[in-house]
Amino acid sequence: MRRHRVLVILVLAAIMLMEACAVGAAAELTAEEIIRYRDDNEYFESARFEAEMVIVSGSRQMVKTMTSYVQEDNGLVVFTNPRDRGTKFLKRGDDLWMFFPDAEDLVKISGHMLNQGIMGSDFSYQDVMEADKLTDLYAFELVGEEELDGRPCYVLEGIAVEGQDVSYYRRKSWIDSERFVGLREELYAKSGRLLKVMRVTRVEELQGRWYPMESVMEDQLRKNTRTEFVVRSIEFDPEIPEGTFTLENLR
Repeated sequence: MRRHRVLVILVLAAIMLMEACAVGAAAELTAEEIIRYRDDNEYFESARFEAEMVIVSGSRQMVKTMTSYVQEDNGLVVFTNPRDRGTKFLKRGDDLWMFFPDAEDLVKISGHMLNQGIMGSDFSYQDVMEADKLTDLYAFELVGEEELDGRPCYVLEGIAVEGQDVSYYRRKSWIDSERFVGLREELYAKSGRLLKVMRVTRVEELQGRWYPMESVMEDQLRKNTRTEFVVRSIEFDPEIPEGTFTLENLR
C-alpha cells in the first residue's frame, strides 16, 4: 500500500511539473512582443538632450558636443564644441539639411550623401533618418537566448518590411530580457555583408523606462575607427518652442 501511495505522489508531481512547463511555455514572449517592449523604452514622441560624440580614428580622437531636439518625425542638432559651434543639422520628415556658419552655407543632404558619416563619425545621415519604431520597419524572428556582458538577452533577427526605406536589410539584435533595451546590433546589407556593429555600454532608468545612455558604433567598412555616443542628459516630452524645426531657424 505504501508503494502505491509513493507512486501516486510521483505521478501527481509529474503532472504538476508538466502543467508548470506548459504554463511557462505559454508565457514565453513572441518576437513581436519583445520588440514592442523595446520600442516602449527607446522610442519617444519628443525629447531634448545634451550629448557628445567621441570619434576615434587610429590614434586620433575628436569630441563633438551637441544639443538635440526631437519631435515626432522632426529633429534638430546644434553642435556646441568650439570647432563646430553653430553648425546645425535639421531633419524634417524625409528631408535633411546641414548649416555651416563659417560659410553661411545651407546644404541639403540627399542621395549617396546619406551614407556618409555625420561629422566624420561612424553614424551615417541615413542612420538618423530612421525615426520610426522597429516594429514598423522590420519583421523579427526570435532565434535564441544568450548572455551578453553578464546580462540575459533575447536574440532576434529582423528583415526589412517590403516597401520600407531602411539603411540595413537585416539586423541581428541582442535585447536585455529583463530591461528590454537593445545591448548589441549587427547591421547587414542585403548581400549578407556585415556593415556595422553597435554596442550599448551603459543604460539608465529614466522616467520609468530603461534607456541607452552610452553606445559605440563601429563601421565594418572602415579600419581602426569607432564612434562613442554619450547622452549627458535627456528630457522626455519637453516643451519645444514653435519654429524650432524650420529652415529659418538654421541660419
